[in-house]
Amino acid sequence: MSYPEPSRSPAIRIGDRVIGGGQPCFIVAEIGINHNGDVELAKEMIDAAAEAGADSVKFQNYRTEDFIADSSLTYEYHSAGRRIIESQFHMFKRYELSPRALQALKEHCDQRGVIFHSTPTNEQGVRDLVALGCPVLKNGSDFLSHLPLIQAMGRTGLPTVLSTGMATLADIEEAVQAFRSTGNDQLLLLHCTSRYPTPPGEVHLRKIPSLASYFQIPVGFSDHSEGWEAAAGAVALGACWIEKHFTLDKNLPGPDHRFSADPEEFRAQVRVVRAIEHRLGSSEIGHTESEGPNRRDFRLSCVVARPIPRGKALVDGDIVFRRPGWGLPPKEAPTLLGRRAKREMQPGEVIDPRDLE
Repeated sequence: MSYPEPSRSPAIRIGDRVIGGGQPCFIVAEIGINHNGDVELAKEMIDAAAEAGADSVKFQNYRTEDFIADSSLTYEYHSAGRRIIESQFHMFKRYELSPRALQALKEHCDQRGVIFHSTPTNEQGVRDLVALGCPVLKNGSDFLSHLPLIQAMGRTGLPTVLSTGMATLADIEEAVQAFRSTGNDQLLLLHCTSRYPTPPGEVHLRKIPSLASYFQIPVGFSDHSEGWEAAAGAVALGACWIEKHFTLDKNLPGPDHRFSADPEEFRAQVRVVRAIEHRLGSSEIGHTESEGPNRRDFRLSCVVARPIPRGKALVDGDIVFRRPGWGLPPKEAPTLLGRRAKREMQPGEVIDPRDLE
């Protein structure tokens, strides 16, 4: 008997990689803005992510004006042990990546054998990524309600990832419908809690199989918690994509370094995810091939309890249940009662029905 697994949901394809459908989890190092506006630092991060086992690295090719107009809006965060309050506009502006910088990073990813992808905030940004040969697009949680942008992503024909932080089920339905309205079915959702860092009690990993069951599309996990435990649990619950913020050093200046995984932590996460995948196995109910000999040797059979002379009819006290398990199982004992022995039988013998009348 076989039951559906979350990991067996419909798959998407990124280049020659299949994501979902029981394939190995796709692991993303979210560099985001942790490059601090420095392309050379970003390249070092790509190198470190590749060495730590990332399948892909993700950047953000946003334009600050697409989401912030009021420079008086502030953001508070902790950086290098200090509490920082600064203008959101000025903070994001200094981390913007130009199309030229994106091209340099895409080329470096190609050299390192990791997939480059990014989060745009306008249709030109989508076109820039398509022109670069980016094989997958990502829409951030804050832009989940930007249905025109999601439709622009869908019209490219590229697989697209939608993060669902801060969203209601209705929000997600609208975004999924907007994407599907373009005729593109290469869609993946990421469960996400948009709090930085996310406290353990607010991770809510059970949303992963719920989303997969409701939308019948692959679901992954965008992890903003500290450590690798949440990612491990997500994979056990069927996540086919893990995205984790990545930094070279948690003490670098900037808002996201503190809760990001450094190379050692990211490597540990990859190792744990791969170990869990190896242990997930199949949902099909039944003994494994390696259990076959033990099934024969360790299970119980109907066995003679005391000397039984020839011609005696078996009663309850004549039968006990002992190893090995290659004889009649205990559930068959009632079928033996009242039958007469064709020969003398000794204690410990596995009862063979052929020896009974």
